[in-house]
Amino acid sequence: MTRTTTTRTADILVIGYGNTLRGDDGVGPRVAEAVDAMRLPNVRTLVCQMLTPEHAARISLAQTVIFVDAAVDAPSEVQLRRLEPNDTSQLMAHAADPRTMLALSRDVFGHVPQAWWLTIPVVKMDFSEDLTPEAQRGYAQALAKIQEIANG
Repeated sequence: MTRTTTTRTADILVIGYGNTLRGDDGVGPRVAEAVDAMRLPNVRTLVCQMLTPEHAARISLAQTVIFVDAAVDAPSEVQLRRLEPNDTSQLMAHAADPRTMLALSRDVFGHVPQAWWLTIPVVKMDFSEDLTPEAQRGYAQALAKIQEIANG
């Protein structure tokens, strides 16, 4: 299920993706939900389980997009990395990674927004709706980074 807050153009689009029924994997959607609740000006959110080609239209309308995801086997701190689109927008499966989504935005809609990949280190992805203390710390750090970007 995909939830969106609006269909109008956003300066910043925050996409939180992951499975909220798999413990820490749900940290991305939870961050996007929290950003939505903040009602930051010119910031819109999209919450989904996985990135799919259908999201390329929303991405193409943004000036900046921030992809928020859980990261297994990652450094112990939240990482914010600049993204460039893949050379090709060809998908090998229905779900895509952020770089492929940017390539789809470029190839189908003619616009690639400035893009960031915000990854949150996680440790437990079993059947649960709870975040571990590690993911909760990353959640708070991710919100702070998004506020920083939104405030310029």
